[in-house]
Amino acid sequence: MSSLGIAILQIGGIFTGLINVYIWVFIINALLSFVNPDPYNPVVQFLRRITQPAYTLVRRFMRTDFNGLDLAPLVIIIGLQVITVLLSYLFSVVASIL
Repeated sequence: MSSLGIAILQIGGIFTGLINVYIWVFIINALLSFVNPDPYNPVVQFLRRITQPAYTLVRRFMRTDFNGLDLAPLVIIIGLQVITVLLSYLFSVVASIL
């Protein structure tokens, strides 16, 4: 494998790592929603600002509220996991060609 292939694999690792961090942000935000934290807390505001665009996108296309339980975080996490697998495969194929 050439040095360009290794660089592409490393870039793919960075992308998958960022997606995994974003998944953990959704998990933390979902767990915090059970506790009903102070909305003026800067950490809570940051988490809401980071996750709200994805929640809005998912809720626009499908109903995620079932009997008071919001399943939007689950849908988003599954979607991000699928994207992680596809990106890993794509970067490994491109790296093996180069």
